[in-house]
Amino acid sequence: MSPRTDLPPAATGVPRFTRTVRWVHRTTAALMGLCVFTAACLYVPQLAQSVGRRALVVTVHEWSGLALPVPALAGLLSRAFRADLGRLNRFGPHDRTWLRAALRRDKRPSRRPAGKFNAGQKIYAAWIAGATLVMLGTGLMMWFTHLTPLVWRTSATFVHDWLALTLGIVLAGHVGMALADPEARRGMRTGTVGRDWARREHPLWRP
Repeated sequence: MSPRTDLPPAATGVPRFTRTVRWVHRTTAALMGLCVFTAACLYVPQLAQSVGRRALVVTVHEWSGLALPVPALAGLLSRAFRADLGRLNRFGPHDRTWLRAALRRDKRPSRRPAGKFNAGQKIYAAWIAGATLVMLGTGLMMWFTHLTPLVWRTSATFVHDWLALTLGIVLAGHVGMALADPEARRGMRTGTVGRDWARREHPLWRP
């Protein structure tokens, strides 16, 4: 029997992300965006003058940062989310092959083997998780000033500020890559992707 061709793309696609996984991603992205925006309002004079209400901005920044790990922690109740975390945490020989091809700017699919997540996505996920924990720890030192000595708070402020700048640059790159790949965005938006895209970009993935 030949496959039907009158179905919408979502109906003929490959399931990629469950509703819970998509919820965790969207909620984390919203909180991260709020953190970045409020941080910019605190450090960029033009934005600070336009927005005003510095005390409110500080409060929103603190609580959105504190809530940042909550979506991922809640997502651990989902088997699908835990399975995706397991895939992100495993780095195999094919990932090293993918990285070598990426560094050489070799875009041939045969030179970039990937499972459900490619090596770049795994490195990004690990980096963003680590950066979030460091930002949370240094932010708490800056918030509860009476709990740590002055030298700790000074060091925490330095790390927090520079890591925030790095985080903003990395997030901008992540958004830029997402904008350049409509099918990947569709996967996070609807939960499904096209079969051709899955075979081309993630040939080792078996849904």
